[in-house]
Amino acid sequence: MDEELSPEKGSGIFSKIENNLKIAGIGGVTFGIMILLLITVIALRILPNNMGGALFALVVFGGIFFYLGNNLPIFRSYLGGGSVFATIAGAVLAGTGAVPTQTITTIKGFISTSNFLEFYIVSLIISAILKMDRKLLLKSAVRFLPVAFGSMIITFFVVGFAGQLLGLGFTHTALYVAFPMMAGGVGAGIVPLSSIYGTALHVSSGPILSQLFPPLVLSNLLAIIGAGFLVDNTKKSKLNGQGELLKVSEGIDTTERPLAKITFERLLIGMMVSLSFYMVGTMLNKLFPSINAFAFLILIAILSKALGIIPRFYEDSAVLFGQLIVKTMTQALLAGVGLALLNLNQLLKAFTWQLAVLVIISIVTITLVSGLLGKLFGLYPVEASVTAGLANNSMGGTGNVAVLSAANRMNLIAFAQMGNRIGGAIVLVIAGVLITVWH
Repeated sequence: MDEELSPEKGSGIFSKIENNLKIAGIGGVTFGIMILLLITVIALRILPNNMGGALFALVVFGGIFFYLGNNLPIFRSYLGGGSVFATIAGAVLAGTGAVPTQTITTIKGFISTSNFLEFYIVSLIISAILKMDRKLLLKSAVRFLPVAFGSMIITFFVVGFAGQLLGLGFTHTALYVAFPMMAGGVGAGIVPLSSIYGTALHVSSGPILSQLFPPLVLSNLLAIIGAGFLVDNTKKSKLNGQGELLKVSEGIDTTERPLAKITFERLLIGMMVSLSFYMVGTMLNKLFPSINAFAFLILIAILSKALGIIPRFYEDSAVLFGQLIVKTMTQALLAGVGLALLNLNQLLKAFTWQLAVLVIISIVTITLVSGLLGKLFGLYPVEASVTAGLANNSMGGTGNVAVLSAANRMNLIAFAQMGNRIGGAIVLVIAGVLITVWH
């Protein structure tokens, strides 16, 4: 931190705490005051039900959760650190009622209704794609998609046969356990999947959705933990690309592009470049509703990058804005996911030992298979396991962010989303055919 931007130094106890303890980049004493403010407004039921109230709460919660997760021995060493702790702690506080319903409603409105989550993901995807070398992007994409799809297919059959052995039947396991975990999350995954099942079976989709939700939530949680565990235990392994997906090839510039100089104008420009891609994806989704808007967004961004039609100035501005969002909002967003979107109560109600076994089998299988296929296709196995494997057993956009954050691989969000969205769309089509044939 620049000297003139640092809090004033002193010799007193408060000055030492302020300068030596940093939470979310904020001095310890100042952050403590913010915690007291949040506790007070929540206790008095006067937390503003708007973006300001939600952001204040999320930054404080996210800062606390990440600090604890990164300093608690077991979480720090084996369970993914702050990313995992933020999601789990948020879900526990919400599920136990420790955080009032009014506060949860405010946070959920900001995350889902106002859809800050999509804004975050759009900024992240465009930044990640435009930051990459053109040749590296194309070669990685060509290798990545077969790995992602192959991993999903093999895992589907492994889980299905495991369900048969456990007495649930291949058909039931495939439709109500395997497909929900790979359908691409909630809004673009199990919600349309429940509608497809309901239409085919001539029943309401509500009860079906309640069956599809538990395997998705549990697999998402284990995928986050698995990603952190995998990366933490392969730090010195040759299988670990240290954040690089494609093994180094001749003629490819793998050097990190330096960030452009930060100006207020460039941040605005970067935001508008990212949102322009979002508008294009939204329009194409309107024309072809069966294909998710994010799938279009990713494909158009990759095509634009490959053709070199975006001036460097606008590319760098989008990268700059994306990095701003990642650096400042990831902790808050993951806390929000746990508080507002991860329903542990519903998961516990539907929990059975057979479901737990099947989800564990799915997580282990897709991790190993994607790693092996990644190695065959010239990708680093660890990165392939995280992006082509574990991300495809997560809750779509929210899950991808949490999985990649736990693995410290947020720069690979474009690939995780690519496999998640395109693969999820394929799952919906196949599920629609099979539910009709099997019933």
